[in-house]
Amino acid sequence: MPKNVQTTFTNEQLAHLKIAIGARQWGNHTVDCRGVVKLFKYRYYYVLLAGRNRRELNAKEQKIAKMTQAFLLSAAITFLFLFVLLVIYLIKSALGIDIFEGYSFGVWSWFKGLFS
Repeated sequence: MPKNVQTTFTNEQLAHLKIAIGARQWGNHTVDCRGVVKLFKYRYYYVLLAGRNRRELNAKEQKIAKMTQAFLLSAAITFLFLFVLLVIYLIKSALGIDIFEGYSFGVWSWFKGLFS
């Protein structure tokens, strides 16, 4: 910055500049990946930041966060339930137990085919 511009700032303006510049510091992140990619005559930068969210959320953001969390929890429970059901079915089939005489879902045949 040129000297003549520096001397024109008041103390109040300098304080506000320091606050504005200080507010742009991102802090420490678990994932902080930055780089530059050159394509033809242009250079592009990328930034990937990830970490714990320490910001205060407004009511709408809190609602979205809770709905997302409920969806992910439901999906995880459903996947776990279906996986346990599959394991129980495979154990039943391995023991030769038939629940419906003469009917098979074909899962046991498919599973045996994977390892033969």
